[in-house]
Amino acid sequence: MPSEREQKNSEGVIHGGHTTEILRLLGSLSNAYSPRHYVIADTDEMSANKINSFELDRADRDPSNMYTKYYIHRIPRSREVRQSWLSTVFTTLHSMWLSFPLIHQVKPDLVLCNGPGTCVPICVSALLLGILGIKKVIIVYVESICRVETLSLSGKILFHLSDYFIVQWPALKEKYPKSVYLGRIV
Repeated sequence: MPSEREQKNSEGVIHGGHTTEILRLLGSLSNAYSPRHYVIADTDEMSANKINSFELDRADRDPSNMYTKYYIHRIPRSREVRQSWLSTVFTTLHSMWLSFPLIHQVKPDLVLCNGPGTCVPICVSALLLGILGIKKVIIVYVESICRVETLSLSGKILFHLSDYFIVQWPALKEKYPKSVYLGRIV
């Protein structure tokens, strides 16, 4: 059942769940993770609005957050709903082509992501920084709470690339022993 914050587009597809989950998780992070860089799909206005609201609320609740900077970056989607798998290869490569310069410029200490296809090119780009000897970036992937028995496509890919792979259900921990089960964290 979608939460109040999730919305349906004209095709009935729910949008906003991943953004809501990651913002709940970010709400418990310290200000040491600043500035924050959010990467969203170039067509995702709803997530941009949620991020801006989250950051404003955060600043209102704690005046020390008032001067904390954040940035919203946009990259092309890796895959659209109902896009063919063959064409997904090309759109993902295009997204990676544009992600690497962004990650190279930002040089994050940590990439925290939770499932939308947009995170795959970002994580691969962060991994490349380490492979090229530029900077080791810690990649933390949090599988969505709605994934109870199987991993998402992004999860199946990033299970092998992330430093920490967090699941929110014991059944997934049993199937994927390398994962970390912390209970329901979002």
